[in-house]
Amino acid sequence: MKNIVILISGRGSNMEAIVQACAQEKWGARIAAIVSNKATAAGLAFAAQHGIDTAVVDHKQFDSREAFDAELARVIDGFQPDLVVLAGFMRILTEGFVRHYEGRLLNIHPSLLPAFPGLHTHERAIEAGCKLAGATVHLVTPELDHGPIVIQAAVPVLPSDTGESLSARVLRQEHLIYPRAVRWFVEDQLTVSNGRVQHQAGAPQVVWAAD
Repeated sequence: MKNIVILISGRGSNMEAIVQACAQEKWGARIAAIVSNKATAAGLAFAAQHGIDTAVVDHKQFDSREAFDAELARVIDGFQPDLVVLAGFMRILTEGFVRHYEGRLLNIHPSLLPAFPGLHTHERAIEAGCKLAGATVHLVTPELDHGPIVIQAAVPVLPSDTGESLSARVLRQEHLIYPRAVRWFVEDQLTVSNGRVQHQAGAPQVVWAAD
């Protein structure tokens, strides 16, 4: 039984999708804990309602990013994680933290990486005239929003789209691909070679959404 620790900063809708998929699909894993940098994060209540351990490490209580990350890692390691999942965790992590969890740290980003790292991805995609947008699950490396890609979902950018409407459609796909990627990881279905992730059984690593 593998342990998954999920990090959130807010509502944690991707966290909810992972928790529900783990239970419904009966993975050989358990959600060991939900950890947040904000005591007010709504996702903590969801976790408590589902009997999942929670912890808060308030970044405002630390004088440096390094000190916060050191305490965060100490708390996470208390749950003996096989995988750490970033699900709307709104902190830029230090290289030391990333290296500590190298190869077992996943993130989801609301764009088709390497396009549009950072914030305001949907508005930037619309402004650039992109015909496709989407989301990417990737292994985390020290460079922000980079790392070997596990799975992507692509959605069309409609002529009528706003950042809000495109975000909502992409989020629906995030809720599909993130649990899938996490399951692949805990079931040892992924291999990484030369910076590329492959599914051992050849499962599709691209999801094409109709809308």
